[in-house]
Amino acid sequence: MSVYIGLDLGSTAIKVVFVEDGKTLWQGWTPTAPGQEILAAELIQVGRRSLDLAEERIGGLAATGYGKGLFAAADRQVDEISANALGLFYLTGGQARTVINIGGQDLKVLSLDERGRVTDFRMNDKCAAGTGRFFELAARLLDTPLKDFSELARQANEEVELNSICAVFAESEMVSLLARGVGRAGIIRALFASAARRMAGLLGRGWEGPVWLDGGPARNQGLAQALENELMTEIRVLEAPQYTVAYGAAMSLQPAA
Repeated sequence: MSVYIGLDLGSTAIKVVFVEDGKTLWQGWTPTAPGQEILAAELIQVGRRSLDLAEERIGGLAATGYGKGLFAAADRQVDEISANALGLFYLTGGQARTVINIGGQDLKVLSLDERGRVTDFRMNDKCAAGTGRFFELAARLLDTPLKDFSELARQANEEVELNSICAVFAESEMVSLLARGVGRAGIIRALFASAARRMAGLLGRGWEGPVWLDGGPARNQGLAQALENELMTEIRVLEAPQYTVAYGAAMSLQPAA
């Protein structure tokens, strides 16, 4: 049986997924940096060595993401929206109808039908607030690893609010709060709440629940909880939401049953 490779050349990370008969055999990532084609090729080779995968078993490679045009060896280029929808559709067993994807530099909202086709799509790419880049900036500013954000947010006992919806002004607000002696935990909880309000605003009305939160930052349970509180509905997150788009790209190559 053939193995298909999905390559997601994102703005902050390059992700690769090897898929056979709909099942993920291997997945890995590396930070995005100059020379993306070389980095992607090296990551693919890591996966192949890990699986001891012979060339003849590879059924094809599909590239997606911002840098998909940089990988000349791809058999197919898939737009990121279609790959995201396809990945969520298969990984949720066809259950997903509403998806919020947090990218490195944008937020996206997708509405899917019962066949996994995109029926509505909205994106905010004019401001970094609520995106992966913004959370990375906040982690540096607060001198706190992103993996610790959720636990700290749960410990918060201060009522803090970030009012700015612009990343630049929100950064200034955080600096001001730190200068006033406000604890990191309270600031992080306020950061989650602010991002959740931004996502809810982009989502608008008329969506069908539950909502699937997707993309690397979705791994942060505190963010999912803040969005659940904002929307008053169930928020679901896949086990490895950072690989959904790459998985969808790989599935775009798999022959229909």
